[in-house]
Amino acid sequence: MAGILSVSRRNLVQRRQKLRRQRQIKIIKAVWQTMAVTGFASALFWVAIQPIWVLKDSAQIVIKSGDQVVKQKDIDKLLGLSSPQSLWRIEPTIIADTLRKQPNIAKATVTRRLLPPSLIIEIQERVPVAIAQVSQDKTVTNCLLRTRSNVKSCLQNSPGTNKQNQLGLLDVNGVWMSIDNYASMNPQSKLPQIIVIGSPAEYKPFWNQLYEAIARTSLKVTEINFQDPTNLILKTELGNVHLGSPNNKLLEKIQVLGQMRYLHTKVNVSNMDYVNLKNPATPLVQEYQSKSGLDAKKSQPSQKTQTH
Repeated sequence: MAGILSVSRRNLVQRRQKLRRQRQIKIIKAVWQTMAVTGFASALFWVAIQPIWVLKDSAQIVIKSGDQVVKQKDIDKLLGLSSPQSLWRIEPTIIADTLRKQPNIAKATVTRRLLPPSLIIEIQERVPVAIAQVSQDKTVTNCLLRTRSNVKSCLQNSPGTNKQNQLGLLDVNGVWMSIDNYASMNPQSKLPQIIVIGSPAEYKPFWNQLYEAIARTSLKVTEINFQDPTNLILKTELGNVHLGSPNNKLLEKIQVLGQMRYLHTKVNVSNMDYVNLKNPATPLVQEYQSKSGLDAKKSQPSQKTQTH
């Protein structure tokens, strides 16, 4: 019996010693792990604060728009970042949000690159579909229609002041964009073929519907005049077209206009003042007044003219 007790006590002591050693090993491992993590974090922090991870100027920032790389002067204008600045202090999401707030930028992604230290930004610009003029200036309009590129030259040759604030670009949704910014970032691109005249606030509710309807027709439209809210006027290859209020049967009017593209075979276009499409069911041609001072006469195109 005494022998059994002696063995049991010896086993108990051995187990306690084993558990004590295991606890000591765990403590040592935990201390080493803590020291390793702390040392690694300290090393990272030391590396991060070194001068090499600093954006010294905008030359270390690359902005790409599709296949094009944005010029240095445009980078400074778009971002306005102060230099020098630690790469780690820059918030990519904040920069991306700031870029997306600019009218001519639809999407933006920003990433930091460590080797070499730089900022890589990819943007997707809005595609302009029309030139927008707040008020009609025939000198500027005719110049833009003729050149489609040299905006500054057109503005300089126009009398008056503050023309720059009255000229812009529209995308398919009616978003107003700076024509200067677009021309600067896309120097090789031609301006759109359509000029829109009037207040953007007035025509924005109808713009998307109108533009897509015009784009679906084969009729060439060069000017859209919204200056009179009761009479929308298009300048087309047929001549001027009066559509009346844009609130009323706009899509039907554009569809009928597309069917009238062969009007020149039915009517002497040189005598035509404008096409009256205020009522799409009965399109009319308004002719110029005769030299004798008689009232202008109206002639209704045949059904064949309306449907071809």
